Parts: sequence; structure tokens; C-alpha cells
Amino acid sequence: MSYKSILIIKPSSLGDIVHTLPAVAAIREANPEAKITWVINPEWAPLLRGNSDIDHVHIFPRGEFRGLGAPASLLPWIRKTRALKPDTAVDFQGLLRSALIARASGARELFGLSDAREGSRFFYHHVAQVARRSHAVERYVKLAETFGAPLRGPLRFPLPTGDPLPRFDEDTPFVLLHPFARGRGKSLSDRAVKDFCSQCAPTRVVVVGKSKLRVKPPDNCIDLSNQTTLLQLVRLIRTARFVVSVDSGPMHIAAAVSERLISIHTWTDPRLVGPYNPDAWVWRNGEAQQMRHFPREGKLPKGRRFRRADVPQLIELVRAGWE
Repeated sequence: MSYKSILIIKPSSLGDIVHTLPAVAAIREANPEAKITWVINPEWAPLLRGNSDIDHVHIFPRGEFRGLGAPASLLPWIRKTRALKPDTAVDFQGLLRSALIARASGARELFGLSDAREGSRFFYHHVAQVARRSHAVERYVKLAETFGAPLRGPLRFPLPTGDPLPRFDEDTPFVLLHPFARGRGKSLSDRAVKDFCSQCAPTRVVVVGKSKLRVKPPDNCIDLSNQTTLLQLVRLIRTARFVVSVDSGPMHIAAAVSERLISIHTWTDPRLVGPYNPDAWVWRNGEAQQMRHFPREGKLPKGRRFRRADVPQLIELVRAGWE
């Protein structure tokens, strides 16, 4: 079936938006004449800059829909959403609020995932049967297939080139280190960060990410934590000679645009939330291997924190990939 107007609903988060890009690319290829609108939180909207698969970005200002003033903000936003007049809505978020957005849009057909939560599945007319224990990229591609847009070639992640940082020398090679994550026990310790920088010397190490902690780096380390925009971060990821990151949204950007990546997983399962890139390396429980060699089935042993003693292993991988 051909659609004139398609509403993509995926407001957040950073990594999940990256994972949705190939599915939306497939939807575009199957519907070249359709107007495709993406509902997204304002902080992540820059990721869609220059994306030719998207005709319109519809900002979902979630922060304005709280408190006593929520109705005054929400009702005008719903009217703007209905004015888009989509034929169909595809809910990649799978939560009650995203299903309500789909319903409020006035779309005649709603597509969603079988593992959608908070009762959102009951709003859908068409449900993609997905395995809970599968990577988000695979689940979202399955939803695109259910929509009538099967993948016809390699995965496409049309991310922007990013914005250069003022006065930052991109020509001198550097390693990008993203050591911070929201999940408990996922971030690297301050000592591990310092050891990594020291053992990389004289190679430059650029530290990025959001954290309340301030890194006191060695001379070869540049601390840009809490100092980059999202698009500047994308640029750094693209220009880095190697990226080392904990399990986080920026790691998934790196997996989409680079083959030189080490993803550090303390407690999480790389098969479900790791880099969707066969060439990427993953560290877990003291061992590092490429995703193409990671066991596809079976229960993984209990994970553990990353220790200072694990740093030399990462340095060895970085140096090998550098050459």
C-alpha cells in the first residue's frame, strides 16, 4: 500500500533514535513520494539534520507538558499534530504516550511493536511480532517490514557530518574516550580514565560526555566533558582515529559511523544493547572480542566493573587498530 503522509514516532533516546534510522530509510525507499514526519524530543532533533529520508521534524517538547500549565501547551501541540494529517503512524517508541500521540494525530492506521509497554499495543491496528531478546535495530527493521518496507540492501544510518569545534585541531590524530553513562556501575572510574590517558601517551586523548565529575587529565589528554553540543560530539566521533566508550548513546553513534570502536559493557548484554557493527570490539568481564565473534546464544556470565588493571588490554587494541 502506498501512503501520502507517514508519521514516525520516536521521541527518544539518543541510542534508540540511531537504531531507528535504518528502518525509516527502508520506509522511505518503499514510499518515495510520501511526506515523512518524525516526532522527536528537541534535544535529539539535531541528529536528523540533513536526513533526506525525512521531510519534516515535529518537535515533541515533553518538558512543557508538565505541571499546572500542561494543558495550555499540550492542546495547541495536539492541534499542530493533527494538522499534519498523516495517513498512518508508526510507533517505534512503544510506550503509552507515543501510542497516544499516534492516536491523537488522526492517522487511520497505527503500526507498533509486539513488545510495546504500558498497554500501548492495544492502540495499534498492525503489530510487528518481534523477539524481546533481540537488538533494537532488528526489532525496528521488523516493524518496517510489517509496514510493507522490507530492507533491500545494507543498513543505512544517515547521520549528520557534525559541527567542528572552534580552535580544535582535527588533523592531529586522537583517541576519543567517552567514559560516562547514566546506568549504575557503567561509568569508568576517575583513576581508570587517568590511567587510560597516561598509557596512550604521547597520543592525544579527548574525553567527552556529560558528568558532574571533573577529570584532571595528564598533559596528553583534553577534557571536553560537558563542553560539546550533540553535533560537535558527532563530529569528534567521525574524526577520531579510535573511539572507546562505555555502553551509551554516543557509543551507538560511533558504531554507526566508525569501524574503530571499543564498547565497554559492565553488566549489559552486548547482543541486545551493544554496537550493531560486526567490526566493533566489545569488552565484557575482562575479555574483548569483535561483535562478529561474540556468541549469539547462551547465557552470559555475570558481568563486573571495569578495573584499572583492564586498561592495558584496551590500549593494546587501540594501538593495533591505529596501525
